[in-house]
Amino acid sequence: MLRLLAVLGFVFLYAPIIGLVVYSFNESKLVTVWGGFSTKWYGELLRDPQILGAAWISFKIAALSASLALVFGTLAALCLVRFKRFRTKQLLAAMITAPLVMPEVITGLSLLLLFVGMEVALGWPAGRGMMTIVIAHTTFCMAFVAVVVQSRLVDIDISIEEAAADLGAKPLRVFFDITLPTIAPALVSAWLLAFTLSLDDLVIASFVSGPGASTLPMVVFSKVRLGLTPEVNALATLMILAVGIGIATATYVMLRKPQRS
Repeated sequence: MLRLLAVLGFVFLYAPIIGLVVYSFNESKLVTVWGGFSTKWYGELLRDPQILGAAWISFKIAALSASLALVFGTLAALCLVRFKRFRTKQLLAAMITAPLVMPEVITGLSLLLLFVGMEVALGWPAGRGMMTIVIAHTTFCMAFVAVVVQSRLVDIDISIEEAAADLGAKPLRVFFDITLPTIAPALVSAWLLAFTLSLDDLVIASFVSGPGASTLPMVVFSKVRLGLTPEVNALATLMILAVGIGIATATYVMLRKPQRS
């Protein structure tokens, strides 16, 4: 019974994805009618300037947002773990974790009102575009980074850092030579998580974006509202392929480490 339930669960999860991949090679323009095998929609996808432009914008926003979120989230995690007592510690912890449970609609609307108020009062940002999306994505991705890095910092043996300090190492030297290499896997994981969240976001980006700053999820959503096309299926298939290659590479590296050791 357990094996049967497991098979049914996997079929429920992956059958729609398999169907999407199969119909990306459909000759017919109708996604529900099989018209023969063809790869023409991949060619159409690569010749679509709207999708290519949106994909490039999404990757730039995701990379920049993940990098900024990594810096600020790591600093916040260090404050919560290394500084045991200060008056606003509980308030800081609550503010960091709030975006994790806050509905995206509320977050997007509040950021939109903030940007509009800042533009009226300070004249910046002048309109909404790529910069406002980066700020918005950094805001909510920072919470995920802080949680991941904080969980790693808690497990570090602080006596190693204390020993380095006793031997004359300055705090900055201790951080770069001991703390940073120790938490490096957590930093990589946090950056990848933030990059994925930013690349996948639709709701918040819809609130804070402007003309000329449409991300890939926004473009795909607008196309889906007008009707599904095999071109969207081809795009989803390429994204699934990229994720699969990434997972396979990470698995190979993880399996090779015990062998080398």
